[in-house]
Amino acid sequence: MKKFVFTLGTTAILSAGFVGAASASTSGTYEVQKGDTLWKIAQNHNVSVDELKDANNLTSTLIYPNQTLNLSSIKEIVHTVKRGDTLWSIGQHYGVTVEEIKEWNGLTSDLVFPGEQFKIKTAQAAQSQTASAPVAKAATQAQQSQTAQAQQEQAAQEQTQKEQEQAQVAQAQAAQEQAQKEQEQAQAAAQAQAAQEQAQAQAAQEQAQAQAAQEQAQKEQEQAQAAAQEQAAQEQAQKEQAAQQQQQQAQQQQAAQQQQQQSQQQSQQQSQQQSQQQASGKSMTVEATAYTANCAGCSGTTATGVNLKSNPNQRVIAVDPSVIPLGSKVYVEGYGQAVAADTGGAIKGNRIDVFVSSDSAAQDWGRRSVKITVID
Repeated sequence: MKKFVFTLGTTAILSAGFVGAASASTSGTYEVQKGDTLWKIAQNHNVSVDELKDANNLTSTLIYPNQTLNLSSIKEIVHTVKRGDTLWSIGQHYGVTVEEIKEWNGLTSDLVFPGEQFKIKTAQAAQSQTASAPVAKAATQAQQSQTAQAQQEQAAQEQTQKEQEQAQVAQAQAAQEQAQKEQEQAQAAAQAQAAQEQAQAQAAQEQAQAQAAQEQAQKEQEQAQAAAQEQAAQEQAQKEQAAQQQQQQAQQQQAAQQQQQQSQQQSQQQSQQQSQQQASGKSMTVEATAYTANCAGCSGTTATGVNLKSNPNQRVIAVDPSVIPLGSKVYVEGYGQAVAADTGGAIKGNRIDVFVSSDSAAQDWGRRSVKITVID
């Protein structure tokens, strides 16, 4: 790739078609915009970060919005030709003429190609070059006077060379257009392939994320199930333990009740035995009433378990166990021999209640005083 050198003037840098030139001033300065960095400014003006730091006495790369940076003291800038550039637009951008660009870079035509790089000098270098111009001009005039004849002889050759150059320009322009077309096609194909690869990568990433999310959800579900099972097992164990404790307590209570009942039965048996011993052969006069198994609130079963409904002819009397022990055989005047097998809430002291099979018999019995004898 050819490289050419030309000078940067101090006139305003036009922004059309050139990256990063919008904030450059006519004095070769640049006002820092929000989001700028030294690297970005250096790239936009085709200079290095170190050159920017040296030109502005910076010790770090830290810059601030609205800060003014000096670009005119940088001695050399490289410009890369872009699509649509011409010598005229380049000259307008850097504040120089087309003839100056051609003279500085030894160009014989106005044809430029995208991708060509030009080294250009800044205003400071241009001033040094301008200061030496008179001496160079005198030397040039002397040389021209000595070569005037040679120039006349070369005029015909230059005309021929110009025509050849024009033909070469047309050919090069056609080649440039063809290369540009092929480059655009290649770029389009590369962009399409890049887009396809990006879409595939994105789809693979989304699939991986979805799979990871599914695995995470499954893991959380398994953990939740395990926790629920463990909790259920603990609750079941607690229930079983509580039931076992309740069962033990119930067994203990039942054993205590049975023991108490046994004690009561033993005490009652002893009392009955004593009462029987005392009451055996004893006679007394008592007040007697009658009752049936069908009275209101009556169960039909005596205190000792005799079912009077199933045995309506059974001779049973209700007594006060403290006077006549239960189970005693008693002869009742006007009733006959009976068994003291029942009790009653109103049967206290010297009172008895004889069992009869019907209400009419109970009414016939009524209330009477009778003499009884405890036989056994």
